[in-house]
Amino acid sequence: MPKKKRRCDEAQLKWFEEALERIKKATGARTQVQLAEVLDVRQSSISDAKRRCSIPADWFLKLYRSHGLDPDWLSEGVEPVYINADKAKVPADTLLRETPAPYGRMNSRGRVVPVSTMAGADKDAEEWEPKSIEELSVPESFCRPRLLVVKVDSASMDPVITRGAFVGIDRDQTEHPDGDLCAVHFPHQGLTIRRVFHQGDNFLLKADNGQYSDLTIPASEMNARTVGRVIWVLQNLAPM
Repeated sequence: MPKKKRRCDEAQLKWFEEALERIKKATGARTQVQLAEVLDVRQSSISDAKRRCSIPADWFLKLYRSHGLDPDWLSEGVEPVYINADKAKVPADTLLRETPAPYGRMNSRGRVVPVSTMAGADKDAEEWEPKSIEELSVPESFCRPRLLVVKVDSASMDPVITRGAFVGIDRDQTEHPDGDLCAVHFPHQGLTIRRVFHQGDNFLLKADNGQYSDLTIPASEMNARTVGRVIWVLQNLAPM
């Protein structure tokens, strides 16, 4: 009887795709044709490797010899990137920035970012500006070009966002899809994080905590008062 072809499970496929992406970034190979040329193999060899979710050991050896790359970084993302940096085609810092390790791995790369109060620098100002009170280390993959991190001082979104949580806000995302969490500026109060719903000429800002009242903003003011959309939350799920 013919042997059944072994199929990759989800974890194996994820590992393969991440390792292959590191190889592509480090060599500048954008297509399978270019990658085959860099590795000096047939294109079918790359397809076979993907089907098996396995990268041949001699690929790592070739990449060390041609590009000075560390096999441990190629395989698992463990720094350093290069054993022989003299052969580097792409600076290590660029590769680490563009191919962050998945959060949770021991080699996950982080970045220290400032944390602002919800009130901001001047809560009476027409436009909200951050006021840094501390710093927080977050995974590189959590960062955005215009990331804003605030420390929540309200329980209005409890239990989804608890008081004292750190919230990441992307200031480049100012759309208002119904039900999304947005950070909105209220003069004399500071930032408020609520679920946003468009209702005719107004936007309704709903609190998850029933003890807090919903808020309404005219649609004509919403864009100017939206600071950004919530993209992640870091908080304790149980008392320390």
